Amino acid sequence: MKDSLVMGQEMKTVPGRWDRLKRRMWRERFIYLLLLPGVLYFIVYRYIPMAGLVIAFQDFNPFNESIWANEWVGLKYFTRIFEDSEVVKVIWNTLQIAFLQIFMAFPISIVLALMLNEVRNGTYKRIVQSMVYLPHFLSWVVVAGIFVVFLRGEGLINTFLVKELKWDAIPFLTDPVLFKPVIILQIIWKESGWSTIIFLAALAGVNPSLYEAAVIDGANRWRQLWHVTLPAIRSVIVILFILRLGNVLDTGFEQIFLMLNPFNMESGNVLDTYVYYKGIQQGDVSFATAVGMFKGLVGLVLVVIANRIAKRFGEDGLY
Repeated sequence: MKDSLVMGQEMKTVPGRWDRLKRRMWRERFIYLLLLPGVLYFIVYRYIPMAGLVIAFQDFNPFNESIWANEWVGLKYFTRIFEDSEVVKVIWNTLQIAFLQIFMAFPISIVLALMLNEVRNGTYKRIVQSMVYLPHFLSWVVVAGIFVVFLRGEGLINTFLVKELKWDAIPFLTDPVLFKPVIILQIIWKESGWSTIIFLAALAGVNPSLYEAAVIDGANRWRQLWHVTLPAIRSVIVILFILRLGNVLDTGFEQIFLMLNPFNMESGNVLDTYVYYKGIQQGDVSFATAVGMFKGLVGLVLVVIANRIAKRFGEDGLY
């Protein structure tokens, strides 16, 4: 009897999980205060708007009192995604641009980081690094304006081709075949420098003794790069690659919209712009919501698959 009373008293004195959490939050309250703006942003602008996804399962009427008063139609608009040949074409355009970004723009950031890591002159390295990541802070409106000035029919490049090389002017902005290369070139110029910062931060954490050991073993700079540097940042590359796959159908509305015109619409119209034309301009809100929800689900599935593959190969993955 006495032993059971003692055990009961000990159980009362042991704090529960909720008590430990409250004590920890109070002890680290300033850190949680720093997290608060980011958490509020995701709650207000990411999670609360998810309630509007029910429109994808309804025949939306903007004149109803609330979205809950609309007629429920089930998966009608989701089946329409695969029956509409225009949607299939738009998905194909989106995938082409997305995979061009992954296999062209993504590796350039890694190569640029490796090249900057080899620079020994600190001043020159900082100047080049600043120059390559400053375009990230320009809006897509400015970037599109710069490219239009250079690539239009009477632009700087065509003027040089016609007057100096005696070539015909190249329709960079209206040729459907050239639309995707121009988009990828914009992304490389604007975003490669910013992505390079992440890889440079990973390279800064590589243990110098690994390079010393490689030198003792007779490895030259290329061998050190292949057997020391790249394996050291492999986990960072895998994580960023997984995150990029999650946005494989998110090619960016603003950039594409600014570069579209009636001549390149067939090869340049992607899911983001298609949702805008359908939902805003044509008022087909339910179908546009279904297309947007489909895009998010595809991204989620790709992240899960890529994460499992990464873990199969011994990497940490996202979770």
